[in-house]
Amino acid sequence: MSKRRVTRPTWSATEWAVRGVLAVATAGLGYVSVAHSLAYMMRGSAPTRAHALAPWDGRITALLSEQLSGPDATPADRKRADELARLALRQDPTAVPAVATLGINAQVRGDTAAARRIFAYSEKLSRRDLRTRLWAIEDAVGRGDIPGALHNYDIALRTSRIAPDLLFPVLASAISDNDIRRALIATLVQRPVWSEQFLGFVAGTGPDARATANLFEALQRRGVALPAGAAPALVGRLLAENYVDDAWRFYAALTPGADRRVARDPDFTANPQLPTPFDWLPITDSGVSATLQRGERGGIFDFAVPSNLGGPILRQTQLLPPGDYAVEGRSIGIEQAGNALPYWTLTCPDGRELGRVVVPNSGQANGRFAGRLTVPAGCPVQQLVLVARPSEQLSGLTGQIDGIRLRPAAR
Repeated sequence: MSKRRVTRPTWSATEWAVRGVLAVATAGLGYVSVAHSLAYMMRGSAPTRAHALAPWDGRITALLSEQLSGPDATPADRKRADELARLALRQDPTAVPAVATLGINAQVRGDTAAARRIFAYSEKLSRRDLRTRLWAIEDAVGRGDIPGALHNYDIALRTSRIAPDLLFPVLASAISDNDIRRALIATLVQRPVWSEQFLGFVAGTGPDARATANLFEALQRRGVALPAGAAPALVGRLLAENYVDDAWRFYAALTPGADRRVARDPDFTANPQLPTPFDWLPITDSGVSATLQRGERGGIFDFAVPSNLGGPILRQTQLLPPGDYAVEGRSIGIEQAGNALPYWTLTCPDGRELGRVVVPNSGQANGRFAGRLTVPAGCPVQQLVLVARPSEQLSGLTGQIDGIRLRPAAR
């Protein structure tokens, strides 16, 4: 049998031409697609190159106009930025960064009326543009419109990832002004999504610790819970900056019934998760175990200090007025040589020790101890400290304190 021949179709010159045009068009579209993808990837880091790759994209053109209208822009830069901004809006009427560029440049040239018209249009397009919000804040501040400025702070902090880095330091500085602080309280009472982050920031790094305390006290009165750690951080700052009375007032506002004439929480029942310096603070350096725990009759302080180690194991900051004070309490499980028994002491900021009350072995007088300490004038802040002394026992020093009272001595 003879084999069949396979015949290939023959194309006319016209068909070849059509297929050639389609191939070129496909290649062109592929280039445009790749170029646009690359341009969009680098639009934030290199808008000039991105614009060169995709000069038809209004969003990229707008970003280049934004780059050219920065704080250090020359008049020539701003002129070019305006040209690009107008081009961007022809390419994409919703390119908000281009509108903001025109508004900023108008403001820089002193045409506030034009800037306000332009930014009003920008706000109609989107509330998320950060430059629009920053301008609105500045404009409101310039007009003395505190609620208006805070309204724009709120919008910016709700809608921009980078706004907290820019605005928190400014807002933290502003709370020293009573009017601004009152208006800010009204905003924070509404519990915006950024409030907890801001309160944590201002507690630790705000420039005016006393103004921060006033802010926090007012929020507490309005039922706004402070974020975890904010109160202890602020009390510590106030004490470190020597605002002793402010520190106590703030602590007392958070701790109803607190009395600066006595040691607080004598039975170790409070045990806050994040204590302030005015609460009991166990010290666990160098392998020391020191914890506040629940006991049979309330709370106890349990400790274990390795052999031949010593030092502070429990501390509470005091603000005792000058005078004589009685110290008394009870220990459990302490059995040591006389020179290894722990003791309570009260110290001044300059290191002066105002006396010692030794904690005897627990088998003696049912573990009860008592003594007196005298606070002199010129020592407004004191530390009540339980100090462990080195023990030669293999087990070291172990035991518990189930109560400690420091109060004015009876006359």
